[in-house]
Amino acid sequence: MGLDEALLERPGTPPTLRLYTWSPDTLSLGYFQRYEDVPAVHQASAVVRRITGGGAIHHAGELTWSITADARDALYRGPLATSYERVHGAVIQALAACGIQAELREDAPLSSERAATGMCFHASTPLDIAWGGAKGVGSAQRRRRGRVLHHGSVKLAASDLEEGVARAPQVTPEELGVELVRACEARFGVVCTADEPTAEEWAEADARGARFVSEAWVRRR
Repeated sequence: MGLDEALLERPGTPPTLRLYTWSPDTLSLGYFQRYEDVPAVHQASAVVRRITGGGAIHHAGELTWSITADARDALYRGPLATSYERVHGAVIQALAACGIQAELREDAPLSSERAATGMCFHASTPLDIAWGGAKGVGSAQRRRRGRVLHHGSVKLAASDLEEGVARAPQVTPEELGVELVRACEARFGVVCTADEPTAEEWAEADARGARFVSEAWVRRR
């Protein structure tokens, strides 16, 4: 996630789609959350704070993705809700290719709703993605100095810290990642090219990542 922030902070960097998983499993707090308001922090193997807002996410049995681009890119132009619909349309297409019939929640009630947990997957908006009557994708944006970072997590397996959420245990992160790349290419009219971060990006990511896991940063109010 430090690399995601580094890409957000580098004007002129080409639009970038990142796909990754976690080891060990980790709880990421939303930028504005208080440590004390998320009971699951006491059960997680590791805790970090991410640059995007929203509720806490347990990164276990899931695929994390991010898309960074200039705010003037066609993907992010227009109202905020419209940009969410564009991005989530690609995620829904990728899930469909893996046999998961997901859709935007809109006004449908979800069985995954839980009160006072502070967890992203236990609260939802009409723009969230759900299947099987429960939320299965959590995402949030951060906009800064003409750049946009859209983070997301697709839940594939059950998590002890996220009771009742949608899951797709028959789909691997690798399979979903391939389909998400294809969906982005088809829907956004782009060609995705495999690439590696530069040495400068890694150095900046390391510095930012160290802050994410520092005690003071995680526990900030």
